[in-house]
Amino acid sequence: MNNKFDALKDDDSGDHDQNEENNTQKDSEKEKNDREKPQSTTKRKAVVPGPAEHPLQYNYTFWYSRRTPGRPTSSQSYEQNIKQIGTFASVEQFWRFYSHMVRPGDLTGHSDFHLFKEGIKPMWEDDANKNGGKWIIRLRKGLASRCWENLILAMLGEQFMVGEEICGAVVSVRFQEDIISIWNKTASDQATTARIRDTLRRVLNLPPNTIMEYKTHTDSINSPAHLLEVFQPVLVQLPCSSWQHTMIAQRFEWNFTVLHSTLLLKLLPLLFNIWCGMSWGIPKCFGLGNL
Repeated sequence: MNNKFDALKDDDSGDHDQNEENNTQKDSEKEKNDREKPQSTTKRKAVVPGPAEHPLQYNYTFWYSRRTPGRPTSSQSYEQNIKQIGTFASVEQFWRFYSHMVRPGDLTGHSDFHLFKEGIKPMWEDDANKNGGKWIIRLRKGLASRCWENLILAMLGEQFMVGEEICGAVVSVRFQEDIISIWNKTASDQATTARIRDTLRRVLNLPPNTIMEYKTHTDSINSPAHLLEVFQPVLVQLPCSSWQHTMIAQRFEWNFTVLHSTLLLKLLPLLFNIWCGMSWGIPKCFGLGNL
């Protein structure tokens, strides 16, 4: 016995074929349009606090970078070298990231951790940074982990009380020292930079004589990279048994590069003449012994 729907099936088979062809054509056009869509139009899912979590005033992003020491880095190669770790919007999300991250004191080589507000890259050239600057503190080895944690907790907790001025913070691990810095938007606002400095002293519990340097990003961009590599000031904290606090002394670290070797060769004749003068007297040194 034939199915009662067979007749209807035969009657509209032509329409069905036509509809199927039209649907196939639409699907192919949709796939083509999807392929032609630029990847930039694809929006990343916004990071929001979870249920019952404690939201932060701003979202923040962790970054990591590592570079070969002694090599000047262009802005393009630097941007390619920084890696985004993740973004968080609440206290709980922050601890999920931070509890699994290596502490700065355990990093090796030229490595950096960056913590910046979401949407701001840890680069001088970023729109939020280009008119700003940073406070820099150089630390002896062994202090970076504690200072970094105190700094970022103060930043996330809005303890600096300067509105939207804070952009982010950086900890830089080097061979003979560690550096922490906090970046702000407006270098010309002296009242704001002074408040950031004073808060930084308080949250890090720095001794009164700690040397702090403020550097604008414009100076960093315009300064020749090769000059920065030649003569680097290093602040070393020297413990003093007779005092209750740590003294901070400044010394200079010479990097043994080809340029330094050239300078040393140029100084050798002068050093030789000085040695001759000390050993034989200045007249003999310059061939004036018969005068």
